[in-house]
Amino acid sequence: MKITSMTTFALPPRWLFLKIETDAGIVGWGEPVLEGRAASVAAAVEELSDYLIGKDPRRIEDHWTVLYRSGFYRGGGIHMSALAGIDQALWDIKGKALGVPVHELLGGQVRDRIKVYSWIGGDRPAETAAQAKDAVERGFSAVKMNGPEELQYLDTRDKVEKVVANVAAVRDAVGPDIGIGVDFHGRVHRPMARVLLDALAPYHLMFVEEPVLSEHVDGIADVLRNSVTPIALGERLYSRWDFKDVITSGVVDIIQPDLSHAGGITEVRKIAAMAEAYDIAVAPHCPLGPVALAACLQLDAVAYNAVIQEQSLGIHYNTSNDLLDYIVDPSVFAYSEGSVAIPQGPGLGIEVNEEYVRERAAEGHRWRNPVWRHGDGSFAEW
Repeated sequence: MKITSMTTFALPPRWLFLKIETDAGIVGWGEPVLEGRAASVAAAVEELSDYLIGKDPRRIEDHWTVLYRSGFYRGGGIHMSALAGIDQALWDIKGKALGVPVHELLGGQVRDRIKVYSWIGGDRPAETAAQAKDAVERGFSAVKMNGPEELQYLDTRDKVEKVVANVAAVRDAVGPDIGIGVDFHGRVHRPMARVLLDALAPYHLMFVEEPVLSEHVDGIADVLRNSVTPIALGERLYSRWDFKDVITSGVVDIIQPDLSHAGGITEVRKIAAMAEAYDIAVAPHCPLGPVALAACLQLDAVAYNAVIQEQSLGIHYNTSNDLLDYIVDPSVFAYSEGSVAIPQGPGLGIEVNEEYVRERAAEGHRWRNPVWRHGDGSFAEW
């Protein structure tokens, strides 16, 4: 079996799909995208295709190694996202060729289903209590919300009190047994992170995500180690080498590699195993499309330390299209009692609606991160 073609499709709302075709008629799908840089990742996929066309798609480990190491300059968001989507598609092909789900090829599943959470509140948290209550009524047992909006290195007490009030309202709305994740989104610098972590401790959060940017973790290590709230981060780390220092630092309780950014199934399996050796949980980042989610669930199936799965159904980014639009059978992601079953179909376990993909690719997208500024005109982290 040989790879004959690789085609990317930019799709609303902000996704990029990859179709890899073979001379055996077996097709694999991946989701190689870095939000706001889809065209750059598509170009990287096209460059990497020079090596892959004509190769046997089943030699996944070798292809991953060559595509990572042979470029001399390696790593980073664009390269690793391109490699991630390629890796997903190659696993999809191999599973389909053998008639088994990917998790069967990774040693078999350790769980039948995994807990999921619902996003609430948007970029600027609003109506969070009502949305949390609605999510619980729809069967979710965990939600995640953004914490602050713009926050200076040193900011006013009213900003802190607004965050606390939003979280308190959600806790009051859903009760003590629903998990609440609060995402600082890298918007918070070291001085205010200390203040916010302390202020939110009474609400018994499931985790605080990205309390500071990953590159600043070492500067706040003692605060994070002493936090009574579990600390999660990792969506902006792209390889096992990026995760190495974070995992060994002792400051992080939950890592969040993104299977469309961090080298795909092959690499995140290794990252998860590294984390398990330090008794750190894994909660894959995935505010993306159905191919990315399907890949995450293959990892969740085999990683003992996987604890909860992000998913994008109804997320505030999904305006023109949503999670289930591009697959033939949406029931594969049927959520029940706050969980989703591990897909059992061959490959990634989903069937992409290629006709609809091609229809929406005619529109495409040019999604970009918002640019925020503080009141003094300086740039604010989004």
